[in-house]
Amino acid sequence: MTVLEDRIAMADADANTKRLDEWFERLERMPVPEGYRVEIVGGNVFMTPQRDTHWAIIRRIARALEDRFGMDVKAFSDVRIDFPGHENGFCPDIALLKDSAKTDDTGHWRYQDVEFIAEVISKGTARNDYGPKRIAYAEAEVPLYVIADPYQGRCHVYSDPKDGDYGDPVRVDFGTDLDLTGTVVDLVMRTDRFPRD
Repeated sequence: MTVLEDRIAMADADANTKRLDEWFERLERMPVPEGYRVEIVGGNVFMTPQRDTHWAIIRRIARALEDRFGMDVKAFSDVRIDFPGHENGFCPDIALLKDSAKTDDTGHWRYQDVEFIAEVISKGTARNDYGPKRIAYAEAEVPLYVIADPYQGRCHVYSDPKDGDYGDPVRVDFGTDLDLTGTVVDLVMRTDRFPRD
């Protein structure tokens, strides 16, 4: 890239962040029902109700990370992180950041510090998790992305992004241990207590 191309890309990213900030400020003033998660995927606003099944899986993944890395691990749920692409203000179900991660000047976490993402499928937004969000995570070079799908009773493990996408996922049925040794999280996660829908 040339210096001019770098400056254009930085200006586009700044404009994208400002638009996302405006959208989220408006959404915070709206009467979003309690128990709903709001995120922006490709410039579209999605509100998803949190279900018991959804939360139970998120809690078990968060607990596995805490067991592995300690209570002070930089793992978040439903916290906004802006990812590459057009107006992608995601609130991942679980995001694990590098120990060295710090918020930027606007108080947001940087996607460059994300090491692991886990998304738990909801019926209304499943296509986002398998499609545009997967691509954005790959473009951001997130080393490990796990989708837990309670409708299929299966986890999909994506790793080692190349050329803006992940290769074919490893599929693991609920009830089988999810072997993530040798990855950035380096753990074996039990799925036998992941509930199904």
